[in-house]
Amino acid sequence: MDKLHATLIFVRMKPGADLMPSNNFRDLLLPFDCARFSELRSVSARDFGMAVRQDPLVGPLIAKWDSLSNEPFQGITNNGQLEDGLFCLADEGAPTNEMVAAAEALLSALSATDRTQLVYALEAVEWRRWANPEFLINPNGLRLEEMDPAARDAAMGLIRASLSGTGYQKAVGCMRTNAFLGQLCGLENLMNEWSYNILLFGAPSTAEPWGWSFYGHHLALNCFVLGGQMVISPTFMGAEPNHIDAGPHEGLRLFSDEEDGGLELMRSLSPALQGRARTYAELHDPAMPEGRWNFADQRHLGGAFRDNQIIPEEGVPVSEFAPRARDQLLQIVEAFICYLPDAVRTVRMSQIEAELERTSWSWIGGWGDDDPFYYRIQSPLLMVEFDHHSGIWLANEEPAKCHIHTVVRTPNGNDYGKDLLRQHYAQVHPGRAPGHA
Repeated sequence: MDKLHATLIFVRMKPGADLMPSNNFRDLLLPFDCARFSELRSVSARDFGMAVRQDPLVGPLIAKWDSLSNEPFQGITNNGQLEDGLFCLADEGAPTNEMVAAAEALLSALSATDRTQLVYALEAVEWRRWANPEFLINPNGLRLEEMDPAARDAAMGLIRASLSGTGYQKAVGCMRTNAFLGQLCGLENLMNEWSYNILLFGAPSTAEPWGWSFYGHHLALNCFVLGGQMVISPTFMGAEPNHIDAGPHEGLRLFSDEEDGGLELMRSLSPALQGRARTYAELHDPAMPEGRWNFADQRHLGGAFRDNQIIPEEGVPVSEFAPRARDQLLQIVEAFICYLPDAVRTVRMSQIEAELERTSWSWIGGWGDDDPFYYRIQSPLLMVEFDHHSGIWLANEEPAKCHIHTVVRTPNGNDYGKDLLRQHYAQVHPGRAPGHA
């Protein structure tokens, strides 16, 4: 442990010129016996998380994340001011009975000690300390790889009961792809199908507010439940690589709808709209102001610990789109929030469509067949981001289409269902507000 250099997580072997343009992850694999992998094979996920806190590059970033998670929650906005009246308490058909039964089954499968470790107060700050890297910097809740099989199955039962069938398979796909990456690198100790933590907030109830968080490498879900209503955001889903080409899950490919749909939409716009939508020509553009790109999130603005980020609208208003382009954009949005149960997703899509006049579309990069790119859809009710990333465990120093990150946020104070909770308190507990005793 003393000899571990945490900077290894960001030191990439520079590929040759013939590898740089490739979007095929097989062209970008580091040697299996390289020093970087060999040194990490004896390190546990918990020890690795402790080590990176001492790293001169990553340590200050984690300290910043810690500071951000301790800030009072406001929510993502486009100008620093919350817009009122966007969210209302209502029965939206959430599968609450099934979720409560699954949560109770999980609690029943645990020892008293593990239950204490799993369950937090409804407004505990740990809800905002989820993270998506492979290093475990906030080991909160219970870790699936450390749970016995019955308890782990019960934990996955809660995730399954909370998501649509498509959404659950997508989440499991992220977990399986993480395991595939661990096998490619020989680092199953750090990246496997169960490298994820689960936390429960409040007491499962069909009437009172509660929720759960699930996070790890390339997957983070935060679910708030209140009666027949639910919010699942912030979410982070990603994959490096985004395609499994061997083993029992051969053929699994993630984020095709988001990737292909975004590219098709951008190509369908007129040259004038394309020019206005593209905010930067290069993914790490010299014209970007300080802070617009960083080595952890790269182009993402709504990633982990960015709960209060001010994100001005960029690009082109969707109000200028032709009807077909508007339909394409809505299809992209639905691909991002496919994890919502069917009834809830139907309501949410109707709400998002009603705000299309106040929605924007922005793009960074090119739109050729091989061009990596970033795009963002931003409205008062929703923000989604899609980004092709540089390699972390693959060798590409420039973004490639085989490494994808996606983010979903609910702006104006309703990530983690915070605005619904505020309204609930106003109705049931007058004088109380989220974040106050």
